[in-house]
Amino acid sequence: MPTQQRPTNGFSSRTGGSPEPSSWTVSMMVPVLLFLLLLLGPAAPEETQAGNYSLSFLYTGLSKPREGFPSFQAIAYLNDQPFFHYDSEGRRAKPLAPWSQVEGMEDWEKESALQRAREDIFMETLSDIMDYYKDREGSHTFQGAFGCELRNNKSSGAFWGYAYDGRDFIKFDKEIPAWVPLDPAAQNTKRKWEAEAVYVQRAKAYLEEECPGMLQRYLPYSRTHLDRRESPSVSVTGHAAPGHKRTLKCLAYDFYPRSIGLHWTRAGDAKEAESGGDVLPSGNGTYQSWVVVEVPSEDQAPYSCHVEHRSLAQPLTVPWDPRQQAK
Repeated sequence: MPTQQRPTNGFSSRTGGSPEPSSWTVSMMVPVLLFLLLLLGPAAPEETQAGNYSLSFLYTGLSKPREGFPSFQAIAYLNDQPFFHYDSEGRRAKPLAPWSQVEGMEDWEKESALQRAREDIFMETLSDIMDYYKDREGSHTFQGAFGCELRNNKSSGAFWGYAYDGRDFIKFDKEIPAWVPLDPAAQNTKRKWEAEAVYVQRAKAYLEEECPGMLQRYLPYSRTHLDRRESPSVSVTGHAAPGHKRTLKCLAYDFYPRSIGLHWTRAGDAKEAESGGDVLPSGNGTYQSWVVVEVPSEDQAPYSCHVEHRSLAQPLTVPWDPRQQAK
């Protein structure tokens, strides 16, 4: 990313004519990746197939920072993998593994300068909102996200939105094009960001041209990592308390990419799970998921866990062995 100069309308402007506003933030109380998957919906597909890639920028601003939670931080993602981090304490953009070992992907000095400019604008917007509501005493969070997607080497989607204290605040609609206020205070933000019509057109150009161009530039350094496939390990356990049903749990872990099919079968027929089904990051670049069913203690039918994942040549079936039931 080229270095940006700070403009006067609340956006950061890019050399080459495409702007960015202060970008996005994610609630510090919710894991960033989970919040992203919930917020973005179809704009950032959960299942990244070969030829499908996304670039996302996530920002968080806090009015009252505390230890471990700086006033501002930014994380950039390629697909679901974080590839650099910046915060208001270090004020430097730092690539994350495995990109920390890659030479030539980005000019990190220029990226740091860019993030510092965005930090100033982002926190200024948070301050404006607090002034509107005349609330300087409370603890407030400003959130936002922007990014784009490529499918088969063509631009196929983009998103750009903000939230204040967990509520939708403003979003950019590139089809109009215009900023769409979703909160009373956002009317002022809209007027500020649309003071000059050229900035609206630049925002549209950023989503449709510049962001996909950046993603194209990053991919030669990233495809091997983003396209990798890691097969799930599977653990099947059971537990029964006297007078209660048996509880069977199937845990799949250490798999990538994220999308997985996981369900129990009884004598070959699918069973509806009592709980589970969520797919969560494991903290090491892979994912985990589980499903739980309850079985009547007198039921002697065979139960198996059925697993489908892109890394597997064929679905995996793991039977539950009553002899290994947890005591």
